[in-house]
Amino acid sequence: MGFKVVSKELNGLIILEPNVFNDNRGFFYESYRADEFESIGIAANFVQDNHSKSAKGVLRGMHFQWEKPQGKLIRITSGRAFVVEIDIRPGSPTLGKWFGIELSEENKLVMWVPPGFANGFCVLSDWMEMQYKCTALWNPKSEGSIIWNDPDVGIEWPLNNPLISEKDKMGYKLSDWLKKSDAKCFEFNSI
Repeated sequence: MGFKVVSKELNGLIILEPNVFNDNRGFFYESYRADEFESIGIAANFVQDNHSKSAKGVLRGMHFQWEKPQGKLIRITSGRAFVVEIDIRPGSPTLGKWFGIELSEENKLVMWVPPGFANGFCVLSDWMEMQYKCTALWNPKSEGSIIWNDPDVGIEWPLNNPLISEKDKMGYKLSDWLKKSDAKCFEFNSI
């Protein structure tokens, strides 16, 4: 196997550790393999790859897309970030709970995020580059966000004064988002 399951969180998040081959020239690892991912329960059809670069102290999130929700396979290829997911699936036993983990170029951990989570991160190194695969194309007409400091969610960010876009400062409180009819697209199915 090229991947080891490190942990499973919040009814669907999976943290994976790739099998890395190191020698005096550098390293090699497979960052994605459909057959192995299917064998651990990730049967995703990826249709878009994204690459993001951010400076130290930047906080992006907590983003989601309701029309054609996206599953994401996330890894950091340069630097370090604290990556956070909030379960926003009505009916989920972990609705409103959050999970955070440091992903970095050193630990090479990969995180699978199924549709129905709001995603964000803050940068811990001078610069950070994140690459992630998505199961649906970006749809700017159906993007939303949960406010990064929603007191009802209570994310414990490792930064005191993050750099945040004006757009991200205008996110919903989770309780307000759940009252909207669009929130039903994330209805949790335990089957």
